[in-house]
Amino acid sequence: MTRIRTTHVGSLVRTPELTELMRAREHGEPVDPARHAEVLGAAVADVVRRQVEIGIDVVSDGEYGKSDSWSRYVRERLGGFTTTEETGKTDGRSNVPPGTDKHLFGEFYDEYEAGQGFVGGGGEWRATGPIHYTGAEAVGRDIANLTAALSGVDGQAEGFLPVVAPASAVPRPTHDHYPSDEELLFAVADALNQEYRAVIDAGLTVQIDDAHFTIAYDTMRGDLAAYRPWAELRTEALVRALDGIPPERSRYHICWGSWNAPHVGDVPLRDIVDLVLRVPVGTYSLEQANPRHEHEWRIWADVELPEGKTLMPGLVSHATNVVEHPDLVADRIVRLAELVGPERVIASSDCGFAQGPLVRRVHPSVQWAKLESLVEGARRAGERI
Repeated sequence: MTRIRTTHVGSLVRTPELTELMRAREHGEPVDPARHAEVLGAAVADVVRRQVEIGIDVVSDGEYGKSDSWSRYVRERLGGFTTTEETGKTDGRSNVPPGTDKHLFGEFYDEYEAGQGFVGGGGEWRATGPIHYTGAEAVGRDIANLTAALSGVDGQAEGFLPVVAPASAVPRPTHDHYPSDEELLFAVADALNQEYRAVIDAGLTVQIDDAHFTIAYDTMRGDLAAYRPWAELRTEALVRALDGIPPERSRYHICWGSWNAPHVGDVPLRDIVDLVLRVPVGTYSLEQANPRHEHEWRIWADVELPEGKTLMPGLVSHATNVVEHPDLVADRIVRLAELVGPERVIASSDCGFAQGPLVRRVHPSVQWAKLESLVEGARRAGERI
């Protein structure tokens, strides 16, 4: 049997205890640091154990240590920025940016956003001084919790930590200190390089999350001529941020926004695949269960995957509570493996099952059922191959 390895994109639904602490913090209520550390450490140990028991090969801390969303957490780890007004609280507002999708489906979004628990984005994050990294303690805590959890389980599971890309750290750059967006982005890249290196130095794999890289196309109303220069500059910044990071210990994740919505304004993978492959990592994480992008596995019939590179296709969706059948997961693996080789496919999810501490995409019981189906589907694919 061919062994198909398994992983996921990183963010998992938080425990009730951890969620309550984070909700209190978002509302400005005092949270005892010792209590938070205790709850966080126990939650990471439990979520790692459950991943290993299911059979996931490369596991994460569930992003449990992040204080906000997958990208906004970095606001506590970068110095040189000023928030011009208090960040909004959880009030049902969405952080889905306006663009083609919202223009075409305005009535849908009015209803959808009213039921979402996003953290509101009230407040401009402006670079008012030299950008520098201040997150050594925070990333060190996340590393320590994950490595401790891994040491407490049986088996050979590997660990990874998701971190943000420069484009997604500052998706809408505003600055007084830097004369151009380019200089700001490169300063952010240099600062984030320290976070990436910390993960690598700890013996873990680093995953670079970059949803805003693709989302910008929708906000530009599908203007590819305007989008390409924007995206090329962000790719250069990411290449700079990855300086000194071993490709075999890094992976790059893009998605088209984790919300459950039409997504008709998404940029086609074919229009950006050259930029994706320019990023010097070993593994590329791409949505393949998303019905707007599932067909794009076919591009690997005529786009050459560079030597030594691996694909990490999403085979189960974060955006629906329907649990994919293992045979469907196997079908998705086999058809891609026939194009690039089974040794170059790692079975994964489309995106994270939680937007952040306070927003989940599926029920936690469904999340685990999906991961179980992923593992079983990978096993069946291995038998077929």
